[in-house]
Amino acid sequence: RFNLHTGDTVSGSVRPPKDSERYFALLKVAEINFEEPENVRTKILFSNLTPYFPEERLKLEQGTGSSEDLTARIIDLSAPIGKGQRGLIVSPPKAGKTILLQNIASSITANYPDVHLIVLLIDERPEEVTDMRRTVRGEVVSSTFDEPASRHVQVADMVLEKAKRIAEHKQDVVILLDSITRLARAYNTVAPSSGKVLTGGVDANALQKPKRFFGAARNIEEGGSLTIIATALVDTGSRMDEVIFEEFKGTGNMEIHLDRRISEKRVYPAIHINRSGTRREDLLMDPDELQKMWVLRKVVHDMDEIAAIEFLINKMKDTKTNAEFFESMKR
Repeated sequence: RFNLHTGDTVSGSVRPPKDSERYFALLKVAEINFEEPENVRTKILFSNLTPYFPEERLKLEQGTGSSEDLTARIIDLSAPIGKGQRGLIVSPPKAGKTILLQNIASSITANYPDVHLIVLLIDERPEEVTDMRRTVRGEVVSSTFDEPASRHVQVADMVLEKAKRIAEHKQDVVILLDSITRLARAYNTVAPSSGKVLTGGVDANALQKPKRFFGAARNIEEGGSLTIIATALVDTGSRMDEVIFEEFKGTGNMEIHLDRRISEKRVYPAIHINRSGTRREDLLMDPDELQKMWVLRKVVHDMDEIAAIEFLINKMKDTKTNAEFFESMKR
């Protein structure tokens, strides 16, 4: 009657189960996806909406001058994020990707309280999950590494369907996924064998579903957006991880590369400025800011990656916002 799909959030009054029943029964549907049930009938399905380049910026800078804000400002400079971005954070182990995700999450909740934020942790350590729950003021959905692969897959599918339903209601959703590599491994374990195996033991059909997950990120012309920022692991010593990363390499429209050499020197955020960037960033930034950013890139291009990020951090420490930083650079 209400044209419900998987992932719709239904709220209403319930009654406790009777004699042989096992679950609570819903008496009356009050609202669907936090809106009147009547509005749901007219909505367009997610797959029929028109995807377009991200045009509206998600600014991460808060102007507090803290070290967390410094990370957010460097991301704003090197790889700006828009509503509907499909971003990859490419990172070796122990390069600080989880902290980077936490920073992005807290910046988004602080600057855009109306954006629906979901942090999805797949195959993660239990203490990391607890830490995320305490630091992020959004929804944290997780499945830890001691759970079976089928559970990872189920959790990911549930989150994606929910996000799609919210986006259909012309709202903005952000999913932060850690990590797409482990999600792809879980799908690889669960997928029925097709007989074709790629290098590293990846089944030929196994990457279809994680690609569908990652490909769902889009800016919707009719209104609303679904942003997915996912981390991908490299340099783990596993061939499978390399293959998975190669498959996802060209699919995103924004990449942040973290560098092991920088993190070994304990310089955080360990962002490799020259390799990070956003496609069609001209749609997200005003021409003046874009010019300044290009000048900055020319300045840092000749330095090696450690010198570049140290130069940026030292210069930005003295200012609270990027606008101030560009003013000081003029001098």
